[in-house]
Amino acid sequence: MTAPMQVGYHDILRVWQEADAIPEIEHAWLFDHLMPIGGNQDGPAHEGWTLLSALAAHTRRLRVGLLVTSNRFRPPAMLAKIAATVDIVSGGRLDFGIGAGSRPDHPLARREYEAHGLPFHDFAHSVGSLAEACTVIRRLWTETGPFDFDGTYVRLTGAFCNPKPVQHPYPPILIGGRSSATLRVVAEHADLWNIPGGDIDDVIRRSALLDRYCAEIGRDPATITRSIHLPVSYDQPDRTRDAIGKAVGAGFQHIVLGLSAPYPADVARWVADELVTV
Repeated sequence: MTAPMQVGYHDILRVWQEADAIPEIEHAWLFDHLMPIGGNQDGPAHEGWTLLSALAAHTRRLRVGLLVTSNRFRPPAMLAKIAATVDIVSGGRLDFGIGAGSRPDHPLARREYEAHGLPFHDFAHSVGSLAEACTVIRRLWTETGPFDFDGTYVRLTGAFCNPKPVQHPYPPILIGGRSSATLRVVAEHADLWNIPGGDIDDVIRRSALLDRYCAEIGRDPATITRSIHLPVSYDQPDRTRDAIGKAVGAGFQHIVLGLSAPYPADVARWVADELVTV
């Protein structure tokens, strides 16, 4: 994962194209923020979906996605259209990451809503609208004719997505988050679930809670791939290797390694040699 803030487009492109040639690295990710959430608050931050489309056009093998799209930023029907376009540009390599959006107590993330004239609703609204968004987006990708949708948070008339994504029945849906309310949405809608790393015991508890929510609705928990985001330490790779080992031991097979900028030369090769294939 290359967070597209405090860094230039060509720096990210260099890392992605290098990773694209390394089989041990299977997927690459951006985040979805409109302003920096770290470092210089007035520094650069690229818009995620626009950048993702450009990077998809300049890679050939990597699966690509945003970890994760804020459902607060774009109406779901518009987001479905954007994502379908990126799946086409990539030749069917999109993993569709989505989440409820920034938590209310994160001031550096919340300011971007006010700066861009976007409403910032409470958490109950954001989780409820996420569930409806997942329903609408999946229908737009799969249904062959226009439909209306009259939900609590989403209302559409004559909704239709053409062209459809390349992947059938639709691009895998990855939902990110750790709250119990979000995990209920994961149980119903996700193909992959991502959680930020940190306290591995808490991660294990959250995974067990997801298992319980799946059982409650009659879904096999094994049908949801467990994904975790772990920061990379360039100076102490043993710490990152240890975190990877603990995550894999806890059942997380989809590992997203967060690279901090500036990116060292040949950083993707270093990741493969130092962290993946040891």
